[in-house]
Amino acid sequence: MARQEDSPLPPAAFEHELRELARSRYHDTHPFNVRMHEGGLSPDELRTWVANRFHYQRSIPVKDALILAKLPEPSMRRSWLRRIQDHDGLADGEGGIERWLRLGEAVGLDRTEMESGESVLPGVRFAVEGYVNFCRLSPALEAVASSLTELCAPDIMLTRLETFPIHYPWIEEPGLTYFRSRVPQGRRDGVEALTWVTDWALTRSEQLAALSALSFKCDVLWSLLDAVHHGSRPVSSR
Repeated sequence: MARQEDSPLPPAAFEHELRELARSRYHDTHPFNVRMHEGGLSPDELRTWVANRFHYQRSIPVKDALILAKLPEPSMRRSWLRRIQDHDGLADGEGGIERWLRLGEAVGLDRTEMESGESVLPGVRFAVEGYVNFCRLSPALEAVASSLTELCAPDIMLTRLETFPIHYPWIEEPGLTYFRSRVPQGRRDGVEALTWVTDWALTRSEQLAALSALSFKCDVLWSLLDAVHHGSRPVSSR
């Protein structure tokens, strides 16, 4: 039995905490993202962001595989496996990683150079590796909770679908397919993870651990953009 001081908030109140933390700490308000959505990025800055963000994109199925190994039920593992398939695809030429590479080509990057990782900034590499290691070392509750930035992902994808054709018309429309596909995926994944976290966190200590994990993930995304914003260097275009 939990001690009185460790009694959890009711599920609805805990869910509100998680949603409010994600909303207030999400990287949509980072100065780089604000400039992006207002049309303030140069082509070189946009290419630098796409090239560096790719390092995060291709690490997503790796961290999801680490989380999958922690899940206790076959049904949970089957459900989480879908996230890996979303990014890796079911065959070559499919999936979110492939769609991000096509975005890179649409902004003028060379696919081979993107895959080489040679232009990845040290700060980006450090942030991404920190997140992968967090998912490797943390218990299932905290690893899953760290994914709750998905609650905010659909809105930022819709913003990009709305603003990119206006501010960056030189990017061909097929290059924006990644953003479009992530809207329904993010909604599905965010609700699923939120249900698991609110079910699993049975004490206030566990709820606070979940909140801390989500806060850490927000810091990862913010740090990634800090690196791009402050230390970007041009990457070669095709």
